[in-house]
Amino acid sequence: MFESIDVNTLYPRWLVAQEKGETCTIVDVRTPEEYARVHVPQAKLIALNTLMARADEVPKQGEVYLICRSGARSAQAAAFLAQQFGHGNLINVSGGTMAWRNAGYPVEQGGE
Repeated sequence: MFESIDVNTLYPRWLVAQEKGETCTIVDVRTPEEYARVHVPQAKLIALNTLMARADEVPKQGEVYLICRSGARSAQAAAFLAQQFGHGNLINVSGGTMAWRNAGYPVEQGGE
């Protein structure tokens, strides 16, 4: 199984990593079009429909936060990666990018 957290729990972790120059691994599983409109800074795009082919790009070490628009697709991605590829380090971000943006946290536009 996997853990779920909200954006108010993720943001301080993300911020500390930014301040220390460390990586906070966030995988965005939305479509490239959604990602281009708005995404969490430094989130890596691996669209849900490409996840099977790109699963090796999701680290098996360290915490990996999966995010989508609201938390449903990222939960699907977490369940899939855990069941099919044995990932035990996945954390679903409930509320997703929509909650992140609504909370006033930094966002970027453009990209893949």
